[in-house]
Amino acid sequence: MIHTPRPGLVVPGGAAASALDTDAIRKDFPILQRVLHDGKPLVYLDSAATSQKPRQVLDAVNAYYEQHNANVHRGVHTLAEEATALYEGARDKVASFVNAPSRDEVIFTKNASESLNLVANMLGWADEPYRVDADSEIVITEMEHHSNIVPWQLLSQRTGAKLKWFGLTDDGRLDLSNIDEIITEKTKVVSFVLVSNILGTINPVEAIVRRAQDVGALVVIDASQAAPHMPLDVQALEADFVAFTGHKMLAPTGIGVLWGRQELLEDLPPFLGGGEMIETVSMSSSTYAPAPHKFEAGTPPISQAIGLGAAIDYLSAIGMENIAAHEKEIVEYAVRRLQEVPDLKIIGPDTAEDRGAAISFTLGDIHPHDVGQVLDEQGIAVRVGHHCARPVCLRYGIPATTRASFYLYSTEAEVDALIDGLHTVRAFFG
Repeated sequence: MIHTPRPGLVVPGGAAASALDTDAIRKDFPILQRVLHDGKPLVYLDSAATSQKPRQVLDAVNAYYEQHNANVHRGVHTLAEEATALYEGARDKVASFVNAPSRDEVIFTKNASESLNLVANMLGWADEPYRVDADSEIVITEMEHHSNIVPWQLLSQRTGAKLKWFGLTDDGRLDLSNIDEIITEKTKVVSFVLVSNILGTINPVEAIVRRAQDVGALVVIDASQAAPHMPLDVQALEADFVAFTGHKMLAPTGIGVLWGRQELLEDLPPFLGGGEMIETVSMSSSTYAPAPHKFEAGTPPISQAIGLGAAIDYLSAIGMENIAAHEKEIVEYAVRRLQEVPDLKIIGPDTAEDRGAAISFTLGDIHPHDVGQVLDEQGIAVRVGHHCARPVCLRYGIPATTRASFYLYSTEAEVDALIDGLHTVRAFFG
């Protein structure tokens, strides 16, 4: 059984319709009750790396292993049928969550990186008109996570295609001033992040998609930092592929999603070969199952998908609009408070407008790893480094940043704890 959250997680009749009862929400997350060094309460500000998991998700995964554990699809015994119903039920939930026209457009992977690699490899092996070759151009951006850079670099190296990218403005936005020169008639694919994991920037999807459509290019969107935090409608995005990961949206690790347009999934070749993805096999040749199974070779991440379905139940019961509104309030408060800290510089937009739930910053000449270590001693968990987005750090001439990231369970009191902690860091380093 997959449990939904308890009633009362949205405050009725509050100052805003979107007000979340964070006290009630936090009770669903066992790990948030932890105390760390010398009894300090955990202040978890690393949700952009991975979110914490509510009891409802943990229970759903445990229930699968305790009551329904079996491989999916071909079995005719009771456990196999139950496991298949739970697994395919999770696909239905994902399709509804992203407003997919068909459940068969939802492919389960192990993470967003695999989803993006799947697309890059398919396009390298495809027939015309989708095939990327030496006459093609691939367009990405300078703010991408490495998972949306390296697969395209590999494809470019294998095929001879030219890799191009949009640069960044000083305030952490995409520089689209030369969009007609970057996306040209030779462009076969444009792949970009919806919300930057390091800058927090929410990108102008419509402008990029329109230009890509004008030249007949396919559009791939990395929605890993969007799907957990705001309504995600793949039809409204008008992209051809959308990738995201489960572990950042309350689900277990080891589960990702690739949504793709049905006609593309029918025409493009499979990424991995093996069991489950076949229609027939002989010693001389094979034919393939229809999508989505054509792209799900081998035993799939069954328990992880079931956990993702439970996470979607939880998020949907609260409402993604409510979660987005709560996070906007937290980010507005955090940006304002961070600007009170001497020598602190936000890397990326310094307002909450068109901004996601992650804020990266530097603190004078104190190395981010030192910042993170001193904060950890106070029970405050942040992320330090280049956040798998090293080109951004190179663009701004910094070795790394400290990143605080927020989610539906984050509170203003945790922001206050972060600010107090940063003052302690400054005092510690003189």
